[in-house]
Amino acid sequence: MDFEIPKETNPGSIRELTLGATPEAGGTRSHTLTIGGSSSLPFHFFEGRQPNRPLVAMEVFDRIPAKYPDSLRGIFGDLLEQPADMAKACVDKYGAELISVRLEGTHPEKGDRTAEEAAQLVKAVLAAVGVPIIVTGHSHFEKTNEVMKKVCEAAAGENCLINYVETDNYKTIAAACIAYGHTLVAQTPIDVNLAKQLNILLTDMEFPRERIVMDPLTSTLGYGIEYTYSIMERIRIDGLAGDEMLAFPMLVNPGYESARVKEARAPESDNPQWGDINLRGAYWEIATAMALLVTGADLLVMHHPEAVRAVKSSIAGMFDAKERV
Repeated sequence: MDFEIPKETNPGSIRELTLGATPEAGGTRSHTLTIGGSSSLPFHFFEGRQPNRPLVAMEVFDRIPAKYPDSLRGIFGDLLEQPADMAKACVDKYGAELISVRLEGTHPEKGDRTAEEAAQLVKAVLAAVGVPIIVTGHSHFEKTNEVMKKVCEAAAGENCLINYVETDNYKTIAAACIAYGHTLVAQTPIDVNLAKQLNILLTDMEFPRERIVMDPLTSTLGYGIEYTYSIMERIRIDGLAGDEMLAFPMLVNPGYESARVKEARAPESDNPQWGDINLRGAYWEIATAMALLVTGADLLVMHHPEAVRAVKSSIAGMFDAKERV
């Protein structure tokens, strides 16, 4: 007998957003990238439009994180101390679609690098690759304000994704993004109402809605991913239902979060039953990323090259299957 899949239609859609700027638009990127635009839940191609594939970024550092796994140190080696060269390798060798420059070394307790040093690093990465750039800061408000203002000025016109602002610290960085033509990540701690509140605050100061990306704060497999999943799902459903203050693309950080958990870092000698440490971290990141992907993530910032390869392949496979239907 014939069977027709029940379909749900949504009155709203997720706002489309463009990252990067080519020379014609005042930047130096070789191309721009667009995220968002969906009118249905992730990969529900039979229910609505999903014009843009989720994107995968990789991350470089001004200071190697203290909990960075040995398995990843073995893969990248000396490149970890050369962020611009590492960015080029991530794009050319490992297929990164964007590069995130994590400026954790500007934190007063983690190196206290200057705003000028941060700006020079971002400019070096911009010169090394042609893809759009994410600039990722930290939660020390006074220092990150100083750093991001300088970075926004140094990268004026490039439409970088400035990552991130919080409810208690958004005005200075948002103003710098407006002044120098950048897009912004609004980060809130896994709560639908708090996410909506920050988006309202940003739009109240006339920050362009087409330049807001949400970060609902990422947990990793085994460390609260069920809660993250449910909150992201509620955000996406409410956005599709017509709530314009929740209808923004979402960024998540499965790489940074997965690299910090003990399962990705503990030596095999301590836990032989956990298996090969060189594969374990990749598997942990893949599982985390795929869970976040199917609940609405539009942009994933990742670390492990094998995880990047697997996730990009899965995205391509699902979208290619859509074309064959």
